[in-house]
Amino acid sequence: SLFYIILWAVIQNIYASILFGHTFYSDKCFIPESARYHVSSGNDKAALATLKWIAKMNRSVIPEGKLVETVEEKRGRFKDLFDPKYLRTSLQIWIIWLGISFAYYGVILASAELLEKDLVCSRGGGSAVEAELGHTQEFQSPCLCHTFAPSDYQIMFISTVGEIALNPLNILGINFLGRRVSLTITMGCTAVFFLLLNICTTITGLIGFLFMLRAFVAANFNTIYIYTAEVYPTTMRAMGLGTSGSLCRIGAMVAPFIAQVLMNASFMGALCLFALVCIVCAISAFTLPIETKGRSLQVGNSSCF
Repeated sequence: SLFYIILWAVIQNIYASILFGHTFYSDKCFIPESARYHVSSGNDKAALATLKWIAKMNRSVIPEGKLVETVEEKRGRFKDLFDPKYLRTSLQIWIIWLGISFAYYGVILASAELLEKDLVCSRGGGSAVEAELGHTQEFQSPCLCHTFAPSDYQIMFISTVGEIALNPLNILGINFLGRRVSLTITMGCTAVFFLLLNICTTITGLIGFLFMLRAFVAANFNTIYIYTAEVYPTTMRAMGLGTSGSLCRIGAMVAPFIAQVLMNASFMGALCLFALVCIVCAISAFTLPIETKGRSLQVGNSSCF
């Protein structure tokens, strides 16, 4: 039911907060703004304080001299993302961000639907659910829902572990194959495993498919985040990441309509749609105009391409 889906999402968020909460807290509360930002904003005192803090952390001292303010650069604006130098990159990145988020939340919701509705033949099929519900007055709902069994929660937990289990391989792929090729491979594999969910299999096979699917969708997020931060110059980096994050939210909002509404009408159709979106993202990743592997971070707009 929807209640158990929401409950599972809350448990996942709590789990993530316990594991990574200290890191997030450190990022927000203890790491100051960059010295470069303070200088460009005309706040030399804050910039000097930041440099002293960095020197102290590294058990060093800042060089003698006076901090001189550099020529103020024009800050990035939304319309800069549509500049001819960035237009193609921006559009393709937005497609990828939207598709990755769509697939990520889609697999989470589809996993719950698959287990809740018994839509795989290895577990009896939908007719078994209808027969069960026909004898139970408690569940007289058009959606033919039933509660999760303990084994269902075990499957969900094991598949969730996939999001971190393959991170070492993902890091190796990003560093040795490059961002574009690595993202193309993981997006393509995501599409393949969405399609494999249509296959009649055992519970073990289902766990394996969901595990790998969660692993690849998480790898997609890792790669596109790194690529987006590297491809834009400093003056536009925050703008590029911010707009990409907005498209990410749109993908997350659309996913339930496919993973829950369409899946009730056509299980295969919903999974094929997810796979199709992943294929489009894989093509977009492969044709990205820039490979940022081994490329220094760009500072000004003029040095981006």
